[in-house]
Order: sequence, then structure tokens, then C-alpha cells
Amino acid sequence: MAAAVSALAVAATGLVSAAVIGVGPVLADHCDPAEATRSPQPRQSQPQNDQPDQGRQDQGGQQDQGQQDQGQQNPGGQQDQDQSQQGQDPQQDPQQDQQAPQGGGVAVDPIRSPDAEAPQTRAPNTQAPDTQAPEADAPAAQPEEEPSAQSRRPGGNQPTRTATPVPSQTQDPGDGPTEEPTGTASPTATATASPSPTATGGDEEECADLGPFPEDFVDIRQVAQRQSDARPGGNGSRGTFVSQCGTNRNGHHNPDNFIVAPGVSNGAHHLHDYVGNLSTDAFSTDESLAAAGTTCRQSDRSTYFWPVLRDRRSDANIDDPDGNVGQVLRARAVTLQFRGNAAARVVAMPRFLRLITGDAKAATNGAANARAGWSCSGFQNRISPDKYTLCPRGSQVLRILDFPSCWDGQNTDSANHRTHVVFPDQSGACPQGTRAIPALRMTLAYNVPQGPSYAVDAFPEQKHNPITDHGDFANVMPDRLMQFVVSCINRGRRC
Repeated sequence: MAAAVSALAVAATGLVSAAVIGVGPVLADHCDPAEATRSPQPRQSQPQNDQPDQGRQDQGGQQDQGQQDQGQQNPGGQQDQDQSQQGQDPQQDPQQDQQAPQGGGVAVDPIRSPDAEAPQTRAPNTQAPDTQAPEADAPAAQPEEEPSAQSRRPGGNQPTRTATPVPSQTQDPGDGPTEEPTGTASPTATATASPSPTATGGDEEECADLGPFPEDFVDIRQVAQRQSDARPGGNGSRGTFVSQCGTNRNGHHNPDNFIVAPGVSNGAHHLHDYVGNLSTDAFSTDESLAAAGTTCRQSDRSTYFWPVLRDRRSDANIDDPDGNVGQVLRARAVTLQFRGNAAARVVAMPRFLRLITGDAKAATNGAANARAGWSCSGFQNRISPDKYTLCPRGSQVLRILDFPSCWDGQNTDSANHRTHVVFPDQSGACPQGTRAIPALRMTLAYNVPQGPSYAVDAFPEQKHNPITDHGDFANVMPDRLMQFVVSCINRGRRC
């Protein structure tokens, strides 16, 4: 009898121990930059940890900066339609930040200005018989984005990952802000700055190595107001044209870049969002792009792409060898606006012209070619070139990417992908020997988690530094459509 009682006691003890030590769910904030400033708490029993973790996650889910619930009220993406159809300059009103919502309210239109008006001119009907490109029956601001069988090669949209060594040096999130990027590795992280709730230090080292860091974020109200764009002179061109291509609802992603790394799968080592041309991948050519379908209206087969933004509270993509962890956030609005030149009329872009803006390796290369622009809706006169912006509730995070627009008149690309098209000077004039072409501005609006909990995809050694934001474009507009764009801009119209 005594032996039986002892056996029952041992079994009961084992059950109690298993209940106490039971493994809980993976913490979704294990690489959340917002956690880096909090002191690690000693781990006790699992039931005690479950409650605060759940509370923190629930609270974070209710405090999205862009009011995600409001952004999803209208079926069919009506918010995307309303925002993407505007063709106005998102930076026209220098006093907009005085009227920005400070808490609650409906998300602000990231591109609307006080003088907003409907486009004045309808483009000519340039649609060729092509069932791949939905246009006439689609809503004006949000065309359907279903890829066609003809335009997609098998497996062309699937990332091919190769492991990339990540530098062993890590940065201490407790260090002071670093205003300028440097070409040196970050100092080694200390255990006291770990966001990890465990005592092992494994997650701590992993997260410290990935970035971004708390000093990579700034409250939008602390960003200085920027100078207005150069005003067009008597010979300048004031009009605009917006190509309506949607927000990548069809999920066209891959880690390729056929401009910078042609023929190399995973050549970017970070994931890209694509709108426009449906076939774009590492192996794209002029011929393949011209034959593909598009998400854009008016037969614009151009390809527009940029690195994705991620919610870093999520453990999605946790095994990515390049450290791009988190849930991909799709832009709520994408505005692809072609603008004029302050000092001259514009000429047509050549077909298959390739353009890049920004530097995906600016954190180590330096800021010479950096062109990142982080802002918030309602605060477009405040743009941070090197910090992620923290927006008040009801305001969306904006990425504003301006492309070069002074063409050498001969080449569609160059060895460094920059010298064939350069930026105007501070007066807005193009350098001697170049000609002004329509200037592309991408404005991407996002609902992001509240606080410093989002990041742009990046090369692993760049540690998700916000200065590395960048964009790419290849012109595949029909010649007739490009002539219409030029006419709109030179005549001062909004099309």
C-alpha cells in the first residue's frame, strides 16, 4: 500500500510540474524595438507571464497609429480608392500639421491638400486588346489587380533565399541617438538593454543584431519643417499626372531587383512590393515587360517597386536568413505622381528608362545618395530623412520617394544606374547638358502599430536603418500615353 501511495504522489508531482513549466506561445514582440527600452523581468511560472503578455498584445492591437479598424470599414478597399485617386502634391500646405488629429478620429488623407480638385483631363483611350490589364470596368482609383496567366512565369514570384552572413557586431539600444549614418559596425549590445523576457540571452542577441533601434524613431512633431519645393518660373511646368496602379492587392512580391542585380534571384536580400507590371522579377527584360499585363490603368505597363514595410511585433518570417522578420504591411494608399520642372518644360521619357532613388546601403555607404522621406499624414511639411516617424492616432505613416528627373538625353540606364538621370539643383533647374523629364514621386501611406514597432526590409548589415529606404521604376508606358503625360504637365493640368 505504501508503495502505491508513493507512486501516485510521484505521478501527481510530475503533472503539477508539467503544468507549471508548460511551454507558452512564442512572444510576438521578441524583436519589437519598443521593448528595448524596458527592463527584462525574471521569468517565473508560465501562468503569471501569460496574462501581461496578452494584455500588452491586446493593447498594442488597439492603438494602431493609422486606425486600422477604420481603414477596413468599407468593403472592397474604398479607402484605398479615395486616397489613390488624388493627384495633388502631398506637401503643398506648410501649415497642415496644425490641423492634424492628436488622438482618435478618421485616418487623414495622406495626399489631400486644401486646393485638391478632380483631374481636369481624361487620358486618351490607349488600351490595346489585352484582357490582362483591367481598366474600363474598374473603379477610377482602384483597378483590379488580378495577374494573368500570360504575364506570370512559373515560380517567377517566389523568393529564392540564400543565407547571408549577418555581422556579429550589434548595437546597444540604450546608446544615444546617431544622427548621421556611419560606415562602421555598431558596438556590442549589453545584456541590460535586452528586450528578451528570458534569462538565456539568445533572443536578446538575435534582436539586438537585427535592428531597428529606439533611436531610429522620432515623434513627427519634433521633425523640423522643410523648405517648400522650388516654385515654377515663367518657363516652368506646373501640371501633374497620376498613374493609378492600386496597392498590390494581388500580392506581387519577390526579393529580386532586375535593375541593380539582373538575373540574380534574391539579389536584393529583402522583399519588394510591386505595382504595375505583373511579370517583374530578377529575369525581366524590355521584351518581357512589354508583353506582360498590368495593374495600372491606361495600359501603363511600367513597373514600380519598393521594399516592404513590416509589423515587427509579429513573428512572421522568423526564419528569414536575411533578418527581415515581421508581418508585411500593405500600403493603404499608393500615389504615383509625375510632376513638372520649376525652370523648364518637360520632354518625354524614353521607353524602358530605368530609374532608382535612394540607397539601400546608405547605413554603411553614407548619406550621399540617400533619399528616404518619412512623414505622417497631416504633417507633410515635416519629412525626416533618417528616422522612422511616430504619428499621432488617426495619422498614417508616409513614405515619400522622389526620383531624379534630369535626363542625359541618350541613355536608358548607366553603370551605376544614376548618372544617366540626375536630380535638379536647389532652384529646381536641371544641370547643363540634361533635359527635364516628368519627375516621379511615390507616396505610400500605411497604418502601422502604435509606437516604434515597424521597419522597412533591408540588407542584413543595414539593420533596418530608415535611411536605407529606396524605390525603383522602369518606364513601359505606351508612347501615346507618355505624350499625354507630357502635355498635362506642360499645360499646367492635373490628370
